[in-house]
Amino acid sequence: GLWFFPRFPVTDQAVYKRLHTGGTKPLERLFEQISSVLAERLQGIDSEKLAPFAKEVVCVDESTLDAVSRTIPTLRAVPEGDSRLLPGKLAGVFDVRRQQWRTVTFQPDPHQNEKVMARDLAAQMPVGTLLVADLGYFGFAWFDWLTDRGYHWLSRLRAKTSYKVIHVFYERGEVFDGIVWLGAYRADRAKHAVRLVTFRQGKTMHRYITNVHDPRTFPIPSMAEVYARRWDIEMALKLVKQHLKLRLLWSAKQVVILQQIWATLIISQVLQALRLEIAHKAGVDTFEVSIGLLVQYAPQYAYEGRNPVEIFVERGRDLGFIRPSRRTRIHTPNIPDEAILPAPPELGLTRTPRYANRKCFSRPAIPRK
Repeated sequence: GLWFFPRFPVTDQAVYKRLHTGGTKPLERLFEQISSVLAERLQGIDSEKLAPFAKEVVCVDESTLDAVSRTIPTLRAVPEGDSRLLPGKLAGVFDVRRQQWRTVTFQPDPHQNEKVMARDLAAQMPVGTLLVADLGYFGFAWFDWLTDRGYHWLSRLRAKTSYKVIHVFYERGEVFDGIVWLGAYRADRAKHAVRLVTFRQGKTMHRYITNVHDPRTFPIPSMAEVYARRWDIEMALKLVKQHLKLRLLWSAKQVVILQQIWATLIISQVLQALRLEIAHKAGVDTFEVSIGLLVQYAPQYAYEGRNPVEIFVERGRDLGFIRPSRRTRIHTPNIPDEAILPAPPELGLTRTPRYANRKCFSRPAIPRK
C-alpha cells in the first residue's frame, strides 16, 4: 500500500516492527496525517455548490465486516455461516463534497443497532454540518438531538409515520412542501417541527424531511440531489471492501484485522483524492472517473514512474477511464419563489416531546440450522 509514497523514510522491516509492537496506533495516526494533507490538497476543487448553506455535507452509515476464517482455537468448533465468525463492523462519517472519510470507528459487536454510535459520530462534525442518513437512523429523539446541537439533517420519511401539518408553503397535486409535527399522537412525538416535501417521479413517491425550514434556502431540487448523494458512502464502502479486498480478512485476530482496516482506509483516502483531482482537471463529474480502473492502473503507472493523474486526464476518454456516469438522476418539480407562501412569524416550531423509548441495543443473532 506504500506505492503512493516511494520515498517513505523507513524500511519494510521497520514498518512491520512498528505495527507488531504498537498495535494499530501507528496506522491510525498515519490515516489522520494523510487525511489532513489531502484535505488541504483538495481545497477549492470540492463540490461546495452542494447545499451551500451547510458548513459540510456528510453521510453516516455502518457496514458489517465479512466472516473470518476459523484459524484460531476458539473458532475452530464454530460452524460455517455462524454469526460468531463476524469480527464486527465499521461505523463512519463520509464527506460528500471531498469524497473523504472524516471519521471511522470499529465496533466489535456486529449486531449493535446503528443508532447507538450515531451521536458520537455526529458530535465529531462542526456545528452547521448537514448530516444525511438512511432509514436505519430514523428516530424522533435523534432528529431532535441534531437540531438542538445546531446540525442540519435530511432524511426520508419512514412509511406509516404519523404527522400533523401546521403550515403549507406550496401544494399542487402530489407536490407538497410544508412544515409538520412528527408524531400526531401523544405517545410518541418530536420536539421540533420539521419540513416535509413530497413529489412523484414515475411510479415512485419521494418523501423527504429536514430541519431546514426555508424552501428558498433548501429547495426541493437541492434536497433530492443531496439525498441521492447518500449513496456516496455506499460506493466508498464498496471501494474498501470489494476493490481493495477488505472482504478478504487476513486473520481472525482482532489486532491484525484492525491493521488491515486502517491500511485499506489509508489507500482508499488517497484513491478518492486522486479521483476528485482527475475529475477537476478533466472538467468532468467525479463519478465519470472509473474508480475500479483507477485502482487497477494507478499503481502500475506509479511503479513505472508515470503520473497517474496526468495519464487519466490526458488519455482517460480514449482508454475508457473517463466515461458517462450511470448514477440515477431524480427529476423534481421546480417551485418559483413567488408561489411559496411564507410561514407566519408567530408559528410555533417547538413543543414538549415524548419518545416511545425504542431500544437500540444489539439485535439478537438468528441461529442457523
